[in-house]
Amino acid sequence: ASCVQHRLVVRDVSSLQIRQIYACLDHIQYIEWSSDSLFILCAMYKRGIVQVWSLEQPDWHCKIDEGSAGLVASCWSPDGRHILNTTEFHLRITVWSLCTKSVSYIKYPKACQQGVAFTKDGRYMAVAERRDCKDFISIFVCSDWQLLRHFDTETQDLFGIEWAPNGCVLAAWDSCLEYKVLLYSLDGRLLSSYRAYEWPLGIKSIAWSPSSQFLAIGSFDEKVRILNHVTWKKITEFDHPATIASKKTIVYKEVEKSPSVETERLSFPPTRALASSLFSTQSKYDISQVPVSLQYVKPVADRANPKMGVGIVAFSADNCFLATRNDNIPNAVWIWDIRKLKLSVVLEQLSTIQCFQWDPCQPRLAVCTGSSRVYLWSPAGCVAVQVPGEGDFQIVSLSWHSSGDSMVLLSKENFCVCYLEREEV
Repeated sequence: ASCVQHRLVVRDVSSLQIRQIYACLDHIQYIEWSSDSLFILCAMYKRGIVQVWSLEQPDWHCKIDEGSAGLVASCWSPDGRHILNTTEFHLRITVWSLCTKSVSYIKYPKACQQGVAFTKDGRYMAVAERRDCKDFISIFVCSDWQLLRHFDTETQDLFGIEWAPNGCVLAAWDSCLEYKVLLYSLDGRLLSSYRAYEWPLGIKSIAWSPSSQFLAIGSFDEKVRILNHVTWKKITEFDHPATIASKKTIVYKEVEKSPSVETERLSFPPTRALASSLFSTQSKYDISQVPVSLQYVKPVADRANPKMGVGIVAFSADNCFLATRNDNIPNAVWIWDIRKLKLSVVLEQLSTIQCFQWDPCQPRLAVCTGSSRVYLWSPAGCVAVQVPGEGDFQIVSLSWHSSGDSMVLLSKENFCVCYLEREEV
C-alpha cells in the first residue's frame, strides 16, 4: 500500500497492479496494515482522524475521530482488531475495538522514543508512563486490556522499552544522559540492571537477538556491548576504530567507474539507452588490503544530539551476525560474527549509510546510501545493484517482504520493488 496525498493505493505485490483505491478525508500522514492484512489504517494527525479500510469488503469503512483531544500517533494491536491512538500532549492512549465498538483508556503515557511495546505472541503490552515526576511501566493483557502489573522503574528519564522476542523479559533504558539498562520479568520483578560507565553520554541504540539470548547495546562511546540472557552480564564489547588492522577482517570498498563505450557503437543523436549508459557511473566492490583507514568525522561538540556513537544495531534472522553503524564513521557498515564474537566484514561505502535491514529469512543484508543503488551482503560475498529507470532515483529507505523474495526501495517521492530470485537448492 502507498499513499498519494489523500488517496490510498493498494497494489498486488507480484505484479504491482492496482487492486483498490480509497479516498480519505485529508492528506494521509501514516499507514499501517493489520497483522492479518485484512485491514489498513490511515492516520491524519492534523485533523485528529483515523480511517480504516477493509480489503475483503471495499464498501465497509470506519472513521475514528479523537476530536479536541488531537492525535499524535496511531497503531494496530497484534490481533488486528483494536487501534491504539495517542492524543496530543500524551494525555492518554485510547483503545478502539473494531468488533465491539468499545473504547478503553490508558492514562499518563510517556512521550518517549519507544513508549509502547507488544510481546511477539501478541498477548501482552507494556506502556511507559510518567506520573508525579516518576517513571512507571504498566503491563496489560491484550485480550481484554486489563492491567496485569504496574511498577515504578529506577530511571531518571525513561527513554524506551522493548520485549525480548520470547516475551519473558522487558528491557527498559534511560535517556542518553545516564547509562542504565533495566531488565524486568513479566510480573514486574527487576531481574538485573546494567551500567557500563557513569558520566559521559550513554545509550544510543538497543537490539534483541531473535533467540532472546543476547541484548546488544550501542552507546555514544562508539562501542557495542553484548549481554547474555543467563546472568545479564557483559560477555564482550565491540569497538569501532577508524583503522582496520586485523587480517581476519574482510573490507569491501565501493568504487565507481565510468563505463567504456566503443566508438563504433556511437550514433548521433545517441539512443536513450546508450545516452544513459554513457553518463551513468557503475559501482562495484573491491577487497581492500589491511590496514585500512576509514573516513572519520569529528562530531560538533557544542550541539545537541551529536553525530557520534553507535546509532544502528541489528541482528540477522539466524542470530549469527550483528550489523552496526558508528555515526562517527558514517560511510561504513560493520558486520560481526556472533558465533566467534569478532569482526567479520566491513562495508566501506562512498556515501553516508542511510538505512540497512536484514533479510527476514536468511543472513543477507540490504544497505542504501541515498544513491540509485542497493547493496547486498551475504556470507558468500557482496554486490551493488543499480536500480533501472530514468532520472535519479535516490534510495533513502528500504523494507524487506516477509518472504525475503523482494524488497521495497523508497526515495523521497517514488518507490520501486526489487525482486530477488531464489537460489535452487
